[in-house]
Amino acid sequence: MPIYRLLQNVPLGPDEIKRLTDAYEHTLSVLSVKDRDDLLAELIAKKIIEIGQTGLKDPAQISARAIEVIGLP
Repeated sequence: MPIYRLLQNVPLGPDEIKRLTDAYEHTLSVLSVKDRDDLLAELIAKKIIEIGQTGLKDPAQISARAIEVIGLP
């Protein structure tokens, strides 16, 4: 799963990692992305991490922002 691989290189605590993985899983669900090896899944993971580092804490808000930034419905 792309987000776990990417999070290995980011110095975050367990709570932050849980928040980002929750946002990632929520985003994949909303967008009906089932293949975790899909390039879209990796793009989503990168955006989730990027947005999570801006200080936004709520996984649902992080997810909504990622969908908005990526430009998907």
